[in-house]
Amino acid sequence: MSDRAVPAAPSTGEDASPDAAAQALAERVAAIMFERDRASQALGMRIVSVAPGFAELTMVVRDDMVNGHAICHGGFVFTLADSTFAFACNSYDDNTVAQGGAIDFLAPAHAGDTLTAVGRERRRAGRTGLYDIEVHNQRGEPIALFRGRSYRIKGTVTGAPSDR
Repeated sequence: MSDRAVPAAPSTGEDASPDAAAQALAERVAAIMFERDRASQALGMRIVSVAPGFAELTMVVRDDMVNGHAICHGGFVFTLADSTFAFACNSYDDNTVAQGGAIDFLAPAHAGDTLTAVGRERRRAGRTGLYDIEVHNQRGEPIALFRGRSYRIKGTVTGAPSDR
């Protein structure tokens, strides 16, 4: 898959359903956002999947991402989690930004590790949302837990008119 590709959702045979429309929108929003997201691209992040309120991204830890302890700098782990958070909370096509975020580091990551961040919406109401992102390595070992708080601002990612 190319860096800019967003995988299609599995076909349910009901392309006209509200769920299919919401999935298609989430994928379109992710493609637009990733095209503009030079930071995630520069770090080699790839979108594995997106859905309404959900995102999964990967990133390989490069040699230039390790710190003086020969482990992945926490800022890179945070950035992977934060990017995953951004794709999950913007998946409805409402411009949404981070209001806050916190991370707990559970184990070190090392050069050559493939980190996967899985972000899930926990609550979305009004202008705010709460998202949990779990980061693990290629062996499924937990690396970090991130919790992000989102805030919806004016506009849409796609540029479509908004009724909000």
